[in-house]
Amino acid sequence: MQLSRRKFFTLAGASAAGTVLASPLEGLIARKAFGQVASRGYGSLVRDPNGLLDLPPGFSYTTFSRTNDLMSDGSRVPGSHDGMAAFAGPRNTIILVRNHELGAGLTGLRAQVPEPYDAIARGGTTTLVVNQNGQLIKHFASLGGTIRNCAGGPTPWGSWITCEENVDIPNGSNGLTKPHGYNFEVPANATSPVKPVPLVDMGRFNHEAVAVDPKTGIVYETEDSGSSLFYRFIPRVAGRLAEGGTLQALRIIGQPEVNTSTSGFAPFQKFPVDWVTIPEPNPTTVDNVRVQGRNLGAARFARGEGIWYNHNKTTGKSELYFVSTSGGAIGAGQVWLYIPEDETIELFVESTSREELEAPDNIVVAPFGDLILCEDGGSGNYLRGVTPDGKLYDFAFNALNGSEFCGACFSPDGKIMFVNIQSPGITLAITGPWHTKA
Repeated sequence: MQLSRRKFFTLAGASAAGTVLASPLEGLIARKAFGQVASRGYGSLVRDPNGLLDLPPGFSYTTFSRTNDLMSDGSRVPGSHDGMAAFAGPRNTIILVRNHELGAGLTGLRAQVPEPYDAIARGGTTTLVVNQNGQLIKHFASLGGTIRNCAGGPTPWGSWITCEENVDIPNGSNGLTKPHGYNFEVPANATSPVKPVPLVDMGRFNHEAVAVDPKTGIVYETEDSGSSLFYRFIPRVAGRLAEGGTLQALRIIGQPEVNTSTSGFAPFQKFPVDWVTIPEPNPTTVDNVRVQGRNLGAARFARGEGIWYNHNKTTGKSELYFVSTSGGAIGAGQVWLYIPEDETIELFVESTSREELEAPDNIVVAPFGDLILCEDGGSGNYLRGVTPDGKLYDFAFNALNGSEFCGACFSPDGKIMFVNIQSPGITLAITGPWHTKA
């Protein structure tokens, strides 16, 4: 997908869904001015009589595109719904591109496409078109033949980067025909399955999620591993990732190869960083990218997962919030903030109790300034809100089962939050009183 330099930088500063986000400070002021207590969020959750999703008073949900539903292309909805993003579509529609975290094998639902990347692999993406009320219009397979499409991220030029959380290679017995561990790009406006093109220079590792800084075109990447790194990809041409570029990993100055999970970082304390270049982003051995970065002093994070870009209107700076799912003293999760203009990183949130936050995974910056975290824990999962001053609150609870939340994102107008329950595979549209401005 080609993008002119002029068009690309016209989009700079906008959110991936096409809406400029309020700064966290503005979101906090808006709610305080209206009398809402930030630490309580939207209030106590109300038990859902249908036993699916508990929400605060005034909020409601609808569901659609469940696993095994018949899609518009005649195939069935694959399972294991995961990362997702929303885009503005034609004629006031909303386009969702959704991942499916499925492995390899000959049996089971898969994204049925005419040209899969690897025929035995069941992962991929589906594209959904909904109206302004969050009602499904159509859905179809848009990429297939990949493995464990966990998360990814939207781009400011209107596409979804889907990430493989897998580094398997053909070994003569697993049936694979191609190496895995790559990112792939799916234009949001695609009306049929796209040809899978691995973005090799973005690295071959256990990818989790990506976020693009629209000011520079730099793509930031997370890695799901117990000692993962935080990466950035500098493309040769902004907006044209397939043309290659340079992969780098973050290093905290003066603390080479520091373990950010166990080194006693205090919240809101800024640390200067620089970046080390990965010599071989497409190695043939497993976990080699991470080893290359560590050997150069890159910082370690305990399971890097969700990441989201925010333009802070108060400071004018870019912000990248990303999650360390198992980070922190008790291993229940952290959220980190990287500011490119300052070249600093800081701990934004660290869970001190699994009751307040356990295993945050996907993340989104809401139009009203808060963070929304999708939990992937073991004792009942919530959507947790985080205020700009780092206070946590409960926004939703999975009353159906112990499956994780994933793929949280907002419609371009900020009125609908879409989210997935991974198993049995359900997409939900949540509406309610998001804004409390007078």
